[in-house]
Formats: sequence, structure tokens, C-alpha cells
Amino acid sequence: MSEAPVKPRTKPKPKTERPKLHKVILVNDDYTPREFVVLVLAAVFRMGESEAYRVMMTAHQQGTCVVAVFTRDVAETKASEATDLGREAGYPLMFTTEPEE
Repeated sequence: MSEAPVKPRTKPKPKTERPKLHKVILVNDDYTPREFVVLVLAAVFRMGESEAYRVMMTAHQQGTCVVAVFTRDVAETKASEATDLGREAGYPLMFTTEPEE
């Protein structure tokens, strides 16, 4: 009698999920100079001057503006770095993060 060939058992591949994304949000205030906000956006988020100006004006007119979307760690790091630059210069500049829907 011949034996039936044995099929090799395959290990199930673990399903990996993409990391949840978080928005970095610029919060408007009435004290931080517009030029300084543009400089921070350009330095921390690597924006061009015109894009940084547009983001700053949107936050100024609407109260907040989504600056960029990153993984949680990157978003929190960039928001902290940008907020710290404002504090070091004596301004109440604030960036926050929240999960993207």
C-alpha cells in the first residue's frame, strides 16, 4: 500500500493593521505674531512659506486648522516641538493632536 502524500501545514500569517493616524491641529490665539507661526510651520512641518501662510490664516479665521496627519508618535512629537518653540519665544502658540476618523 502506498501512503497518501501529507500536505505541509502552513502557519497562518498574522494580520497586521495599519497604525491609526492622528491629526496635528494648530489652535489660533490672538498674541502669537503671524510671521512667527509661519516660521514654526515651515521649520517643524517642512512647509513652504505660501502653504504655511495658508494654514496660519485658516487657523486665524476658523479658530483651528489641521496642519498634517501622521502616526500617533510622530504627530505628538511634532505638536510638542512646535508648541515648545512658541513657549521658548514667549508666545502661547499651541498645537494639539487628535485621532483621525
